[in-house]
Amino acid sequence: MRTLAIDNLNVVFSTEEGPLHALKNVSFEVPENRIVGIVGESGCGKSTLINAVLGLLADNGRIAEGTIRFEGKTDLVGLSPDRMRALRGQRISTVFQDPMGALNPVLSVGRQMVNIQYRSGLSRAEKQARAVEMLRLVRIPDAEAALRRYPHQFSGGMKQRIAIAMALMMEPALLIADEPTTALDATLEVATIELLQDLQKKIGCSVLFISHHLGVIAELCEDVVVMYAGEVVERGTVRQIFNDPRHPYTRRLLECDPARQSRRTRHLPTIPGEIPDLRARPGGCIFAPRCDRAHSACAAPQPERDCGDHHFARCVLAREPETADGRA
Repeated sequence: MRTLAIDNLNVVFSTEEGPLHALKNVSFEVPENRIVGIVGESGCGKSTLINAVLGLLADNGRIAEGTIRFEGKTDLVGLSPDRMRALRGQRISTVFQDPMGALNPVLSVGRQMVNIQYRSGLSRAEKQARAVEMLRLVRIPDAEAALRRYPHQFSGGMKQRIAIAMALMMEPALLIADEPTTALDATLEVATIELLQDLQKKIGCSVLFISHHLGVIAELCEDVVVMYAGEVVERGTVRQIFNDPRHPYTRRLLECDPARQSRRTRHLPTIPGEIPDLRARPGGCIFAPRCDRAHSACAAPQPERDCGDHHFARCVLAREPETADGRA
């Protein structure tokens, strides 16, 4: 069963310079009880995608085409604000990048955790007991005392754990994690990854994990969706994406990962060029202007090609595996 199925999603923003096509023909699935990672450089459309799923696009943004099906039946596109609010927090929860932006600084942690259970039908004592249980699950020391404390009395890593506990309080079917480890140091990042894996198994939810950190994606996720300039250019399992990338952008993105550099260097590798102006998209392959393997066929729109075993890439060379010298 698919917890989330996005099909041919197109999002357009109205600007003074004309319409900006932020997402184009985005399609992928989040299967039940799996962790799917969304990866790509800044400006690839990751945040726009999750805002579209949550019904939180800016006033100048709209879904021009496509469907977002949740739990196999409900199409989130065009859902009324009341019905969308009923899903958010209950069946779909979010952990944001900055925990201070998710926690109210003038309310105690306990009061916030009790307040978000307003639809549970539990008594206040039961809500507090549930809050203590969740804080223990995310490994907050002395959970009962922690309920009386305020956000500023916790470290950044502990605030992020509290945000995760609040997101999972109602045992949602889908957890959207928007770069939740970016503000943490390396040690806390590893601990947060392990915590998310453990909680996902205990609660049995699906996770859509957004990040630009390739190491975190490789460690946490089971499936990966690679985005570039608002398009899905490749998708497959973690093993397929990291060991057998078929799209030139995916290959270049992996080459830029500092963890993959075997020699000391003053200059880290980069992808030449810039993301195209999304108000005037190229007619063919979106990555062609920056691709060192572009040729005449790239001037035409590129359909998604099946590379075998549920591995797909939007490139004319997608079916050609990479050789030892890095070429297809």
